[in-house]
Amino acid sequence: MNSSRPYILRALHEWIVDNDCTPHILVDANYPQVKVPPGYAADGQIVLNTAPAAVRYFEIDNQAVSFEALFSGVPFSLYVPIAAVLAIYARENGQGMFFDAQSDRLGDDEQPLLEDAAISSESPALHAVDTADTASEDPVDSGDEPPKPPSPGRPSLRIIK
Repeated sequence: MNSSRPYILRALHEWIVDNDCTPHILVDANYPQVKVPPGYAADGQIVLNTAPAAVRYFEIDNQAVSFEALFSGVPFSLYVPIAAVLAIYARENGQGMFFDAQSDRLGDDEQPLLEDAAISSESPALHAVDTADTASEDPVDSGDEPPKPPSPGRPSLRIIK
């Protein structure tokens, strides 16, 4: 199966824009084939504003995110392979998603799903329980005694100045 990352990335980008927020993507600037302006990355990462008003020719396909943006007033064409996108989030509230940096690099994006399926098939199955056998075991309130109301007394709350 194809990686789900580009589909999730497109959906989250659209969701952030639809909610009148500013989408930002966090990119691993040291990833092979990443084309970002030199000197703008810090610690091997760069945050890119991908709001429609901030970019031109924006496209997210199954291989990469590509667009043109201004850096210090100079237009620059950016190319970011999907595996280099570490996160997408809204600038205003931080809502979004961080991606696993290692899964796409190793090429085993779907491996955890296969492992989970194997684990779930080995898990014990549920069995029906006969209610006639358990009815006598459960302590049932007979209704002879009404529940006791809480004892009246002083409130336990104090005013602290």
